[in-house]
Amino acid sequence: MKLHKLLVLMAATVMSLSLSAHTLRSPQGVLQLNVELNQKGTPVYELYRGEQTVLRPSSLGIEIKGGKHFTEGFEIDTVTYSTFDEEWTPVWGEQATIRNHYNEMAVQLFQPATKRTMVLRFRLYDDGLGFRYEFPYQSKLSYFIITDEKTQFALTGDHTACWVPGDSYTQEYVINKTRLSEIRGKIASMSFNPTYNYLFSPTGVMTALQLITDEGLYLNIHEAALVDYACMHLDVDDKNWVLTSYLTSNARGEKCHMQAPCHTPWRSIIVADNACDVLASNLTLNLNEPCAYDDTSWIRPIKYVGVWWEMIVGKSAWSYTRELNNIHLDNVDYTKLKPHGRHGATTAHVKEYIDFAAAHNIDAVLVEGWNVGWEDWFGKEKEYVFDFQTPYPDFDIDEVNRYAKSKGVQMIMHHETSASIRNYERHIHKAYELMNRYGYPAVKSGYVGNIRPVGEHHYGQWMVNHYLWCVTEAAKYKIMVNAHEAVRPTGLCRTYPNLIGNESARGMEYEAFGGTPADHTTLLPFTRLMGGPMDFTPGIFEMDISKANPNNKNRVHSTLARQLALYVTMSSPLQMAADLIENYERFPDAFRFIEQVALDWQQSIYLEAEPGDYVTVARKEKGGERWFVGCSVDERGHTAEFPLSFLDKGVKYKATIYADAPDAHFLENPQAYTITSRTVTSRTKFSQLCAPGGGFAVIIEKL
Repeated sequence: MKLHKLLVLMAATVMSLSLSAHTLRSPQGVLQLNVELNQKGTPVYELYRGEQTVLRPSSLGIEIKGGKHFTEGFEIDTVTYSTFDEEWTPVWGEQATIRNHYNEMAVQLFQPATKRTMVLRFRLYDDGLGFRYEFPYQSKLSYFIITDEKTQFALTGDHTACWVPGDSYTQEYVINKTRLSEIRGKIASMSFNPTYNYLFSPTGVMTALQLITDEGLYLNIHEAALVDYACMHLDVDDKNWVLTSYLTSNARGEKCHMQAPCHTPWRSIIVADNACDVLASNLTLNLNEPCAYDDTSWIRPIKYVGVWWEMIVGKSAWSYTRELNNIHLDNVDYTKLKPHGRHGATTAHVKEYIDFAAAHNIDAVLVEGWNVGWEDWFGKEKEYVFDFQTPYPDFDIDEVNRYAKSKGVQMIMHHETSASIRNYERHIHKAYELMNRYGYPAVKSGYVGNIRPVGEHHYGQWMVNHYLWCVTEAAKYKIMVNAHEAVRPTGLCRTYPNLIGNESARGMEYEAFGGTPADHTTLLPFTRLMGGPMDFTPGIFEMDISKANPNNKNRVHSTLARQLALYVTMSSPLQMAADLIENYERFPDAFRFIEQVALDWQQSIYLEAEPGDYVTVARKEKGGERWFVGCSVDERGHTAEFPLSFLDKGVKYKATIYADAPDAHFLENPQAYTITSRTVTSRTKFSQLCAPGGGFAVIIEKL
């Protein structure tokens, strides 16, 4: 990653001990931050956008085990100001270059009772604020245990919120859009699996949390650079409208084990007067460190198909046999067992996907269920599950990879850990070596189940460290990582760009598990995607799942045209064409859009957006001249209207429009679509009707 510095001003101003408020303004004066100590010596901050109050006085602090908390009794020692301005180049992403411009204020606090120091570092951008706690090296503080973090966001009223409950096991929920005052009742009405769900609070929600004020401000609260720390959720005080951080605990109920010098992740809030500016913000990425790798030539976007959706809908199975009920890998000879005949990952079947990928310019093929152990993997909390190296008898790994190479197609590895973390770490280097031997560029890992060691949680400090360790170890083998069921992203893909994707939210698979509301893909960009791209697995053309499995009566809540739009509205360098081959062969003209759509972008422009209603975005491909436009809408439908002023002036373009047919409907007629072409210019006013649960996708290329 190249770093282009425009301006770095480190003109520091040091102020002596003061009890008065200290003020920081953003580079263009859009936002103002005030920081002071209250009468108890507790640090308090407040945030303004022009004349509007964004956050009322909100207290800050850290509680620790076996000592005086870092919550009160402070004096302000020094306050240091600086300015930073740069342009940096992502390895991949929504923009070819990103500006990182902020004013910074570092408030050094001294606690006379303990003779300890804590620094509050604030970075104020024109579109938001980031701040974190820092603990410098000092004689009175070395090792310490955080039992709670008391970061507050004191809101100005009963805002509308887009949220999912604060669970330490899963993030795969339907996204709710309610008033803050409705969260408690909504959570109380939900059903949770007592075996696998750990809801910490009846009013707890996850970040990224999208808020909309009655005055028309859009606020997005999240965290950035989550490293060696527990994931932050937010507890909602629905009487005083105060959000307070709470951290995922470890097996002993503690939150974080720390050693000075150290710091927390950034706590962030994006502030905008329209929804498009929230989606366009780079605040989360900018709060992360620059790329950690000198060589990134091996990191590249991937479009793939695979043996996956057929297992999700129940047409085929991950497992090879039904004969085993209690498997120990060291004493099972699978060649002597009878296959059940529904195994998906057979050599012959995988070759069909390889042929399809080669014929349609698809980069790679994912195969799930290729390795032994799937008969007894789920829900047992077994220490030893998979070895990630031994294939089933009907999957010839040598032949599959030989055949793929002969067709110019790469294979994507699959590692389901069953949440047995020590087992995965025990085998991971041999597994990565196997990938290198066959030339696999990427791995999809999974963490389904309760974490083993028992008592740890998916989003606690121990697991946060594991996820990142896997990414950095993979980089040593030049392998990209797509982690499912991992902690939700916080912009770490800037620092570790081989973290090419995550799931960490309710993906397309849930359409086969009971369905997802039609507005889901208009809410994900404001929530889950604020921290990084998602492996959502779009591209489903057959919405009636019973056609693949008569026993599965679920439906995909989308039109076919919107499935195409998702490749644009949900930007990711890792995109799957998730449906069955036979469904794509039924609609070859629609599949051409998936073949052509880019994965990496020179420029992205959000044209119109409203959380839960619609999202429309235009993106220009990196290294080319084509623009792609996508629109996803909710169950009420929408007419998208916007100018094409982003096109080069004085140039004629051909726009190929994949749209809902006039009679399309996500439930009643989802496969009704049209493909039309027209000539457009930068002066064209574009208008397109979207069906309920529908959308459109457009390719714009110069004539």
